Amino acid sequence: MNLPFNQFEQSGSIIRVFNENISETELVWHQDREDRTIKVIEANGWGYQLDNQLPLPLENGQELFIPKMMYHRVIKGAGSLVVEVCMDEP
Repeated sequence: MNLPFNQFEQSGSIIRVFNENISETELVWHQDREDRTIKVIEANGWGYQLDNQLPLPLENGQELFIPKMMYHRVIKGAGSLVVEVCMDEP
């Protein structure tokens, strides 16, 4: 499976980097199988959108909760997007 980000572990956290050169066509609506909390490290003009909601900008330091099986997507900005992905405990 070809994912639109590079991922690595750092100090026990999962870090994902969406490169500034990614094609917008790779940033598709999708669902996650688990609840997730996303911490934005570098936003660089990127945004996000949850199902049936308007798009919103991402901001450095912001935390987002995304419930499992909710459709969502990221919207390309000017630079790279860097986030920390936390799996929420049941």
